[in-house]
Amino acid sequence: MDGTVNGMTWGWTGVRGTWGGSEAEDSMRKMSAVGVNWVAIALGALQETAQSTKIAYGDEPTVTDDEVRWAIRQAKSLGMKVCMKPVVNCANGTWRAHIVFFQQDVPGEPSWAEWFASYTEFIVHYARIAEEEGCEMLCVGCEMVQADSRGNEWRALIAEVRKVYSGLITYNCDKYQEDRLTWWDAVDIISSSGYYPIGEWEAHLDRIEGVLKKWEMPFFFMEGGCPSREGSAQRPNDWSLPGGPSEEEQANYYRVMFEACSKREWMRGYMLWDWPARLYSAEQASQNDDYCMYGKQAEAIVRDYYTSSVHQGKEAHASQ
Repeated sequence: MDGTVNGMTWGWTGVRGTWGGSEAEDSMRKMSAVGVNWVAIALGALQETAQSTKIAYGDEPTVTDDEVRWAIRQAKSLGMKVCMKPVVNCANGTWRAHIVFFQQDVPGEPSWAEWFASYTEFIVHYARIAEEEGCEMLCVGCEMVQADSRGNEWRALIAEVRKVYSGLITYNCDKYQEDRLTWWDAVDIISSSGYYPIGEWEAHLDRIEGVLKKWEMPFFFMEGGCPSREGSAQRPNDWSLPGGPSEEEQANYYRVMFEACSKREWMRGYMLWDWPARLYSAEQASQNDDYCMYGKQAEAIVRDYYTSSVHQGKEAHASQ
């Protein structure tokens, strides 16, 4: 993995009909202008509940394959490298981290074997598109905390992916889980969701550093960020936390996060969360309390950091 990941997550959740056209083009251009050199093209497909074993990735509301190809090509036309990121969600609103089955298969009950068969089909489908469109990276899972212990199944899935995809492979574990996975050697890059409370960065970076020493692998945050909302810096992973809009809360979180992470030589970068396919207007930015930093104080902080880190990265590479 060469260079710094000055990335952004684009297009979540991948709602059919929103990837393409002038609004999506405008969104991606404005994202690129923040100094972004990597983009995670993130889409969600649905299974009914946390105990369902069928992932309906071809059905609405998931974006079509043509929309996925459009987004990849648009990003590449703007000079960005692409990480394809297909994610499973539960239609009933249960967080995907709670997808779980009996540890040992029981006749008549939904099983890990059935689920992984469907999930492998889902991921391999997008792995083929990623290969055909020249995506530099593929993320094979996101925050699947209950599934993380199924190392044999993940290794088998990744082996199937490698049959059709030749780029870099990562897995996006959830926050606090970096030191709990036992199969990091099956992927090329360790990544996680870096939604850590603003006052706890050093402790968690120390812990992650221990993981990297053990596995001797590169690392970046596949997700990270903070809503522009009062109180969110203490619980940046909670998108539903009550509080009024606050650009300052978000801006200060980014300052602290960048300062802490920039001291770690092993930090390869971020795919910040997030940048929608259809942006709110700049005039609405101060009242928007979500993760997107467009038009907010944090946008300038991210742009300054990304452009300076690109410069530093080039200098470091040239000196090697």
